Amino acid sequence: MIECLRDKKWISDNGRAMKDFTSIPAILKQAEIFENLMTEQLELVASISTLITCNTGDIIIEQGSASDELYIIADGEVDILMDPSLTGESSVSEQIIITTLRRGQSFGEMALVDQEIRSASARCGQQDTRLVVIPRLKLMELCQAHPDLGYRLMHNLAADLAAKIRTADTQMREWLTWSHGRSI
Repeated sequence: MIECLRDKKWISDNGRAMKDFTSIPAILKQAEIFENLMTEQLELVASISTLITCNTGDIIIEQGSASDELYIIADGEVDILMDPSLTGESSVSEQIIITTLRRGQSFGEMALVDQEIRSASARCGQQDTRLVVIPRLKLMELCQAHPDLGYRLMHNLAADLAAKIRTADTQMREWLTWSHGRSI
């Protein structure tokens, strides 16, 4: 969440958000949604990206907040959390961990598609977790200016979202089977 950056929770040695173009392309190359992008394309994305560091417990994004950034995990862990009470389906008001993401995985990608509010929160799960932050507007401008980059990225994004939906579907079926004692 941008507030963490303003609160100076994410800092480099000099107390500022880190912008290191030499390592960001290498980090992006490891990310699933940047698979099959050429070096020049990765460098273009790196040029609009920022590398930040956060600490255990820092809230990166909050469920229900505006969505305008994509995050790639360079090192560390990020827990994706959901507050069931915000859906109106539960009176439980504590956040539950949906999944834990690690190096090369992304979150916030739905912001690239629909700019709706965040459907979950993301909390730093490990000290000195490094994240690449990519602003939606600048990435969309890059995709328009470089259609091949845009096509490859959107293809990978669709595959990533489809895999996440399938995983969520499987988890839901397992939960329903467990909670209701029957097969779905």
